[in-house]
Amino acid sequence: MSLQADIMTALKTAMKAKDQVALTALRAVKSAILLAQTESGAKEELSEEQELKILQKQVKQRKDSAAIYLEQGREDLAAPELAEAEVISQFLPEALSDEAIEKVVVKIIEQVGAEGMKDMGKVMGIVSQELAGRADGKTISNIVRSKLT
Repeated sequence: MSLQADIMTALKTAMKAKDQVALTALRAVKSAILLAQTESGAKEELSEEQELKILQKQVKQRKDSAAIYLEQGREDLAAPELAEAEVISQFLPEALSDEAIEKVVVKIIEQVGAEGMKDMGKVMGIVSQELAGRADGKTISNIVRSKLT
């Protein structure tokens, strides 16, 4: 079953349970997926990688908004954002630990023969593709940077 079908099933369940937080989050994800499909002009469904990128973007948007709200002392606005991020995160694969990411980064650096920061873009591209949906770009970037310096 595709990710889009899973989201539709969860959306129906949330409607029946009258769970407003889940409804809001899942409707936003459904909307983002439909928008991506129409932008690409494709009649078929998006690839799993594209769907995962959309989900990661949705989670990141909510976490960033919550961080801004917390900086401004608005816990009342941050709480729903974090709750929505949690609902969307359920559809993402299990995130890798920093140690697991580090192993992949070291392996890619050895394969590519990267030497120094000039090769960071090359390494980042390959690692990001390999870890799509299982690690966020900022974490990958920090680890790659530490290994290449």
